[in-house]
Amino acid sequence: QVQVVESGGGLVQPGGSLRLSCAASGSILRIYAMAWYRQAPGKQRELVATIDSGDSTNYADSVKGRFTISRANAKNTVYLQMNSLKPEDTAVYYCNLDTRTLTIHGPETMDYWGKGTLVTVSP
Repeated sequence: QVQVVESGGGLVQPGGSLRLSCAASGSILRIYAMAWYRQAPGKQRELVATIDSGDSTNYADSVKGRFTISRANAKNTVYLQMNSLKPEDTAVYYCNLDTRTLTIHGPETMDYWGKGTLVTVSP
């Protein structure tokens, strides 16, 4: 059984900062790519940032220069440092993990999502 839990969301004023964390636990053998997505009210889920097993990163144009994704492999954790937050960053943020997991069938490639953490940017 694998659990993926995000934390760090909350209410922040425009221009402020938050750091999101996403920790995975359970029978994970290895995590390949890790990513953050977000879904604003009434909108589709969108990709925010990715980091691969070699620490190469990519960002959505809307967050470049403001957000930083990083990972701690020993902790099976991915972070999203968000600076200079804007009201349009308000959304539920989800992490996604591309993993090699030990299942009842043996090692398998498995994709996991967390349940999300709400970020609200408002005066």
